[in-house]
Amino acid sequence: MQIIWRDSADPAGYEDARVGRVFNHRRPKRYPLAVVKATCVEDIIAAVKLAKEKNCRVAVRSGGHSWAAWSVRDESILIDLGNFKQWTVDAENRVAKVTPSVTGRELNGMLVDEYRLMFPGGHCPDVGLGGFLLQGGMGWNCRGWGWACERVKAIDVVTADGEALHCNQEQNQDLYWAARGSGPGFPAVVTKYHLDLIQYPKDGLRSSGYFYPLSKYHEAFNWIVNLTPGFDQDTEIVAVGLYPRDSDEIHLFILFVTLKHTANEAQAALAPAHDSRPEGTIKEWFCKEDSLADQYVSQKKANPEAHRYCVDNAYLQNDADVPKVLEEAFTKLPHRKAFALWYAMDPCSRRELPDMALSVHSDHYFALYTVWEDERDDERCQGWVKDVMKRVHPHAVGAYLGDSDFQVRQTQYWSQSSGERLRDIRKKWDPTGRICGYLDQGDVSGIRGLDNVHA
Repeated sequence: MQIIWRDSADPAGYEDARVGRVFNHRRPKRYPLAVVKATCVEDIIAAVKLAKEKNCRVAVRSGGHSWAAWSVRDESILIDLGNFKQWTVDAENRVAKVTPSVTGRELNGMLVDEYRLMFPGGHCPDVGLGGFLLQGGMGWNCRGWGWACERVKAIDVVTADGEALHCNQEQNQDLYWAARGSGPGFPAVVTKYHLDLIQYPKDGLRSSGYFYPLSKYHEAFNWIVNLTPGFDQDTEIVAVGLYPRDSDEIHLFILFVTLKHTANEAQAALAPAHDSRPEGTIKEWFCKEDSLADQYVSQKKANPEAHRYCVDNAYLQNDADVPKVLEEAFTKLPHRKAFALWYAMDPCSRRELPDMALSVHSDHYFALYTVWEDERDDERCQGWVKDVMKRVHPHAVGAYLGDSDFQVRQTQYWSQSSGERLRDIRKKWDPTGRICGYLDQGDVSGIRGLDNVHA
């Protein structure tokens, strides 16, 4: 077990261990007591027991992609899982067993090439499965296929006392329930996910895309919002406010990605959108050959490394006037690398969810991804996000854990009953608050957790 101690390590080595794997380069000024670079379950058990011996907390890093760098906590033992990457596949039963630091691109690169299977992991290729699934997992085609965490059949964990357990619907059911939507407040360390896989489309993915000028903003946005209910359930639908790479003007980009098994099925699924689209596109394509690998390339360009990020989000009320509520967010971006996103959630949002912690969503998911390079832009970019969210908040019902920063804004993340149940589970399995949990302002939430109130 490799341990990098704050007070005795080479400063550069400690700094790399502290934040070298943090995706957001707006780095936190929080300093763990030590970083453990785990390579096996035994290392994780030893790290938890070391924290008990030192009477300090444990933080966990899977992919390092949380915008607020939840894994970097003062006076903690940080268990970094970056070197603990393992997976096995039972192709016949479509099950994979995967460690938390494996990314969606790593897993799907292997699954698609070798087995023509896939898992609906995170869109951004560098996101580790650990935090992504704990937060619920708004993965590929969430609107039609449901939340990625619904495909978690079991988990292996190390508890706050250093005990290794297996959790599913038959044993340690409360931890299994919490693992699907509790986010960083999960009161144990996940060491392995048992995942239900999906057949990858035989002919690959197909996509249609439409770029509109802002003069067509309301017409095009209303078109896509009204088109979504009843649209093909194997098709992902997203609207993005962005600066195209070849333009100095903000555009509204509407993208359909369909995961039908044949080209003919894909064309039939995408045709109703193409036939009803408003006139006036600046650029468009219909039913173009695509792939998961190419989608990851596009997502990586939109989420570049070595940049500073400020992100926030909301589930809008089902009857909200979406184009009007989001007009400022989509049309007044503070930086040409920033973008605003609306993600269609219907019909997933209209069905009863399984019995799991994740319990708040709506027809309309909205997120701001503010991206910049220069530290001197911090105040301006963060202030813009805060101002936009202040005006969006009255039209929201809650937020998604994965694109949240509890230090800046808290709202409702679970139903009232699920929030209370989660608090009870946290107190049962981690009564002393050994696992760091939710990073709120001042890092004081402890075993109490978040207030879970949409004020």
